[in-house]
Amino acid sequence: MAEVYYFVSDLHVGGDEQLQEAEFESEFVAFLERLADRDEDAELIILGDAFGLWEFTEVEGLAKFDRLVENHPGLFEQFCATGERIDITLIPGNHDAELAGYRAYVDRLAEYNVTLDATLSLERPVAGRTVWIEHGMQHDPNNRMPDFGNPRANPLGYFVNRHVTSKAGQLSGHGKYNWLKDIQSMTPLEEIPTWLLSNYYYREMSPFLRYAALPFLLLFNVSVLYLAILLLEGSGVLGTTVVTDATTAFLRLFGLAGDLVAFVFAVNAAVVLLLILISIPLYVLVRDVKRTLERFGISFEGAAGDRDAAYLDAARDVFAERPDVAVYVYGHTHRASLTRLDERVVINTGTWLKRLHRVSPRIGLLPPIYRPSFRLNYFRISEEAGDVLVEYETVEKEARQELSFLQRLLAERRPPAPEIPDRTVVAGSPDDREESAVQERAADGQSTDATSDGDPERD
Repeated sequence: MAEVYYFVSDLHVGGDEQLQEAEFESEFVAFLERLADRDEDAELIILGDAFGLWEFTEVEGLAKFDRLVENHPGLFEQFCATGERIDITLIPGNHDAELAGYRAYVDRLAEYNVTLDATLSLERPVAGRTVWIEHGMQHDPNNRMPDFGNPRANPLGYFVNRHVTSKAGQLSGHGKYNWLKDIQSMTPLEEIPTWLLSNYYYREMSPFLRYAALPFLLLFNVSVLYLAILLLEGSGVLGTTVVTDATTAFLRLFGLAGDLVAFVFAVNAAVVLLLILISIPLYVLVRDVKRTLERFGISFEGAAGDRDAAYLDAARDVFAERPDVAVYVYGHTHRASLTRLDERVVINTGTWLKRLHRVSPRIGLLPPIYRPSFRLNYFRISEEAGDVLVEYETVEKEARQELSFLQRLLAERRPPAPEIPDRTVVAGSPDDREESAVQERAADGQSTDATSDGDPERD
């Protein structure tokens, strides 16, 4: 076994047409080059979704691998070069689960010095403890593999990607802006309809319609407040008409412009009343549809709140069954994190794909805006003084400026990414810690003896 382990996941390289672009490829190739140059006994473990095999629909079987090599020769050349210096191990995720379904993939990847271990989980020893490694799709009800290793048995997520994500890659170049390909960066899937609406409004809608609707959307919140006050004053609850009278008088000062604002208020008020009328039956319908989908196994768990709860529960189960496991490593969700559970650590390796962060517009009832960013990262696990040392490192990459002027004007700042400590230490086994302490004391003694022998005054 190696002495040092590097962990990455969720590269999602490959797919139909526009999905062929891997914006981080040069950075990942440079990362592989640095690993090859380091003088250490190391292993790189890619824990799933290295390739977007689900996103290929124009070719089948091993022809997908041929297409990958054809489209990304530099990446595979570097796999080959780095694999001559350190071990590279790949386990399948859900998007490349068919790697476990065809024996030929083992040989094809071996040509590039990549070892395919077609299992759901791996283990590696560090400091007398164990590192548990898996992709994580088995804890996602929409992507859990019903028969891992059977390329014909696929979860719901496969069909979504085959008919939605792949089609987006084929159609992305037809838009006014090449944005549809970014659908693979959208997580969770429940966000996709809102993301589509956002891109339609800000990118594809006719500019005339967009800016004609803008006053109504910008003043929507004010209109709701004005309507509420109007109803309270009109019903006599407040016992006064000061606010509505003052507003009417104020708008008249601006002549035609004031009349237009009053017209916007009136239209928005009518829309609000209509929404109130349909909201109750719509809520009942949505709740019934959700329950029906859940009966068919389409889960909406994680649509809100702690989306990583299922993975933390899985880690707790492993920790309870295996006291030797010190670190639980997974990917799949694209959200890099490090969580302490008592004296153990749970790691999410994140993704090298572009991330899209939903932010609200500063004012009005406008569609949310999705800010792009990258968080290229990897974890390094090794032994230090008999303990398990977890190190977190990032590779800098700025996202291209993709937001329109209107989006940049309206978008709130993106919330900061969760902080992950550069160094985290987990206690190794008592035997390894004692052995390390003995070695350190012996090394200190040898250093003292060498100093004494070399000093004639001491003698």
